[in-house]
Amino acid sequence: MLFLKLFLLIAVVSCQSQSPEKINGISFVATNDTVQQKHIDPVKQINANWVSVMPFGFMKNSESTQLYYNNERQWYGETYEGVKQCIHLMHQNDIQVMLKPQIWIGNGDFTGEIQMRSNEDWQKFENQYTAMMMLYARLAATTNTEMLCIGTEMNNFVIKRPEYWLGLIKKIRSAYRGKLTYAANWDSYKKVPFWSKLDFIGIDAYFPISDKKTPTIADLKDSWQPIRDRLQAFSDSKEKKIIFTEFGYRSKDFAGKKPWDSSRTKGNQNEQAQANLLQALLKSFWDASWFAGGFLWKWFPDENQYKERQKNRFSVQGKQAEKLVRKFYENY
Repeated sequence: MLFLKLFLLIAVVSCQSQSPEKINGISFVATNDTVQQKHIDPVKQINANWVSVMPFGFMKNSESTQLYYNNERQWYGETYEGVKQCIHLMHQNDIQVMLKPQIWIGNGDFTGEIQMRSNEDWQKFENQYTAMMMLYARLAATTNTEMLCIGTEMNNFVIKRPEYWLGLIKKIRSAYRGKLTYAANWDSYKKVPFWSKLDFIGIDAYFPISDKKTPTIADLKDSWQPIRDRLQAFSDSKEKKIIFTEFGYRSKDFAGKKPWDSSRTKGNQNEQAQANLLQALLKSFWDASWFAGGFLWKWFPDENQYKERQKNRFSVQGKQAEKLVRKFYENY
């Protein structure tokens, strides 16, 4: 009898301590050659259990109907075969994958401003986008990829062409049975009309959170509270968990003022600001039951990519924030 009571007590404690595993993700930058184990080991060391793999398609400008993708002029890691090889190696290391095809517009223009000149041009562009997404949806299916992101920060495209997106989701579902999300910009997630058709609400979480040079963690947590409340209410209203499909901060002064800023400026390096901003975000969200986790922007597999020119940019590698993220991810 005593043994039975002890067994039941252990079972109850065990169940109480087992919360759903969070997505402790990183956005894995493509390589110019095959991904090797030496590129995966640092991902495991930071305790990431998910990666976002990001093949790119390219547009000349925001009105171009032509989309260039999966061609020999791209880095190998951004091609079909390169993505396939990367996913296989991640899975061999027990790391789950979100496949996140994205668009890059010439001169770095914002994808949210894609705007075709006519209905005919919209249809041409949509055919191109569908072809790209279906290529990677089928790849996701054959590689047992755990999640597929159907678009990233396509604000205008989503608002202007909702029927297209509903049709695209239906086509993707016919080829791929994994989880689906969409990466909405931080200021447009409420305008996405198809959350009910997806498995997660995806948000690129570049919310302006502080105008201070080096904000304190306490100040940042106060700033996050009303945003957190709004996100929780939105999650409840849609009955979907939220994922931060991207989150991160530059290691520079005033990094919380315009977190989306990726301009290639030099100087004003501030590792403490980056560390404080990341710690406040992680502490504000990772314990929430309605929050599924997120993908840190961004992680370079080649150390030559993140040394000198990344000193004041998003990468946490070799900075104070790397130790912080490693320790935090270890607990989740």
